[in-house]
Amino acid sequence: MKIEQYIVDAFAERIFEGNPAVICVLERWLPDELMQKIASENNLSETAFLVPTEDTYGLRWFTPNGEIDLCGHATMAATYVVTTYLDTGKTDIAFSTRSGRLTAISKGGIFYIELPAFCLTPVPPPASIVKAIGVEPVETFMGRDMLCVLPSAEDVKAVSPDLNEIASYDGLLFHITAKGEECDCVSRTFAPKCGVPEDAVCGSGHCHIVPYWSGKLRKAELTARQASPRGGTLHCRYANDKVILGGRCVLFSEAVIRL
Repeated sequence: MKIEQYIVDAFAERIFEGNPAVICVLERWLPDELMQKIASENNLSETAFLVPTEDTYGLRWFTPNGEIDLCGHATMAATYVVTTYLDTGKTDIAFSTRSGRLTAISKGGIFYIELPAFCLTPVPPPASIVKAIGVEPVETFMGRDMLCVLPSAEDVKAVSPDLNEIASYDGLLFHITAKGEECDCVSRTFAPKCGVPEDAVCGSGHCHIVPYWSGKLRKAELTARQASPRGGTLHCRYANDKVILGGRCVLFSEAVIRL
């Protein structure tokens, strides 16, 4: 068996920027165990699997440690692969996923994906939060993930996290954010439970971050910057409990898996 595989940098203007995702194009679903082995072998934050159907593409996302329900940057990378290699000329894409039907469009070299927003519940910060990130949050929320709002953008950039401590917290991922200086907000994402110390640019994380800052800044449209070592810029819109994320994609490599 041969499987076409693409590595795409999402939310990137050039290679080695943004967040890399592996997109594997299948004729039909493989056994879950085999897809997990492929994801673990690739050892990037996400390996996504695409299966063409009549009017949509089936899409599933795997971290090195397991399958997850939603991933933004791999959905954007999948949109790039569909419009560039599988169905050239197509500008509107629908994906069938564990988070329901997701839609994406390609417009002028920018890819836009629409994702469900997570409801945020205020919670007390964990007792060990200062040990974990070195600073006391201004506010803490729980959605699918934990979101900590820090006093400043410099605080976000300076964090050197205790990943073992973070792995003990509730939620799947752990996000820190603050008001931006040259953009609306900055953030970083840590995912030790998924085998990913720091996610370079996290789309699903912005399904927490964008609703928060949209309400705080009273703006529907935001420019967000993920302040990871690779970095990435997201053009965001929040409306009707949906988060629309826009960004560019760059192909890093294409290969064939032989099974």
